[in-house]
Amino acid sequence: MKSNLKTLALVGILSSATTLAAYKLTGLDKKEIIMNEAVPSAFTRLAANTPSAPGNPGDFTYAAEKTTPAVVHIKSTVVREVSRQSQMPDIFEEFFGGGGGGRQRGPQRQEGQASGSGVIISADGYIVTNNHVVADSKELEVILNDRRSYKAKLIGRDPNTDIAVIKIEDKGLPFLQFGDSDGVKVGEWVLAVGNPFDLESTVTAGIISAKGRGIGILDYQNGNPIESFIQTDAAVNPGNSGGALVNLKGELVGINTAIAGSQTGTYVGYAFAVPVTIVKKVAGDLLKYGTVQRAFLGVAKMQEVNNTVAEQLDLKATSGIYVGSFGNNPALSAAKAAGVKVGDVITRVDGADVNTVSALVERVGRKKPGDNVVVSVNRDGQTKDLNVTLKNITGTTSIVKGDEVASAESTGNSVSIQTLGVRVADLSDEERSELRVTGGAKVTQVGNGILSQQTEINEGFIITKVNNQPVRSAADFAKVVAGKRSGIRLEGIYPDDPTTRYSYSF
Repeated sequence: MKSNLKTLALVGILSSATTLAAYKLTGLDKKEIIMNEAVPSAFTRLAANTPSAPGNPGDFTYAAEKTTPAVVHIKSTVVREVSRQSQMPDIFEEFFGGGGGGRQRGPQRQEGQASGSGVIISADGYIVTNNHVVADSKELEVILNDRRSYKAKLIGRDPNTDIAVIKIEDKGLPFLQFGDSDGVKVGEWVLAVGNPFDLESTVTAGIISAKGRGIGILDYQNGNPIESFIQTDAAVNPGNSGGALVNLKGELVGINTAIAGSQTGTYVGYAFAVPVTIVKKVAGDLLKYGTVQRAFLGVAKMQEVNNTVAEQLDLKATSGIYVGSFGNNPALSAAKAAGVKVGDVITRVDGADVNTVSALVERVGRKKPGDNVVVSVNRDGQTKDLNVTLKNITGTTSIVKGDEVASAESTGNSVSIQTLGVRVADLSDEERSELRVTGGAKVTQVGNGILSQQTEINEGFIITKVNNQPVRSAADFAKVVAGKRSGIRLEGIYPDDPTTRYSYSF
């Protein structure tokens, strides 16, 4: 099914090298979700970890002492291309690093300083932080709690989870141990450790307010985000991104990533952290493979089930995830191959309840291609347990190598993008005239690949933009998507409906 561009809205705008991305959180009434990307010198520091020890209820000293040594301050030199059509309200310009001279009116590359936090996870200098802390960085500097300074290198990053790994060269460093984010309970005490507003090692306390939150902050730049955030009321402010959320044992249970703030960007009671189960998986993949091994069920349309939905669709289950379709190429679907059917309601994965799409995606996101999971479905009131062998984004169980790129093979005026599984061709003069476009790349074949697995794009679609960049030919399209496997947004038209614009993201 085609997705109409009219239903999409971008809420994040990059305004300079020291820019934050703000997102509306539905229902929070004049509050934004702030990804603390790059504010002038500010990011949380995480604490070192030692053998867990019991903390007295209400006594946070043990956890604070164990975490602060392992939290680092990350300073980055960033280079970004600033767009001419900035849609950022003037009121946000100063806070978002607009440079004090108004919004940029012409595209240009700008260099500036940004800062954030990270957590040391090994004695030899591996550090976990947010992707948006290190994205677009030209140079990285890491400052420890004892003020030792190091140059850092980027190991890998994953926009789909907003997690990245960097490395400094040293031995015997304090580090934080991984805790169990599955085991933390709503109402449990936690500490947030970081450097808000460039203040050194600040510790705040709060409780787990909710788990499994999907707040839509990663959707605007990625088609396959994993959002199942831990929500806390511990005070988290601009500068805390990449910082630690720890339990009273001083164990890492999450990486602080976003806040719900006022229009000034300050904390008003809601903060969100990536659960450590995802952090551990992503960091491990980046270190071992150079890229994240993302597993997929292969369900293209999913809907959360409640009493109303159950009545509308005549379902026996009143909770879970309704399976709507397997996409344009059902043969690539791991779920379909295992016996899942359209109309089934997925209720559990490996015995864990999945009542939201974010919870289902997060459970599957812990796995890699080739792993087996038990998917429980409700079918006509009966529960069935199905063994599903998960697949990668191209529909196979192979491990994806970090140096793989979207290779292109040209034939005449058409180009085949093998990883995407698509062939595109130049438009003829007659087509350009008839459709009243100056150029584009026409999809002539959709085969086995990312597009058929993750979108419902049809042959005949004419691509006019990729990630907001104009596409005038098949070669243009190949150049823009080369080396990319995700974070791609296609815009264009269909010849039979040229007045309506459509978009596909993956």
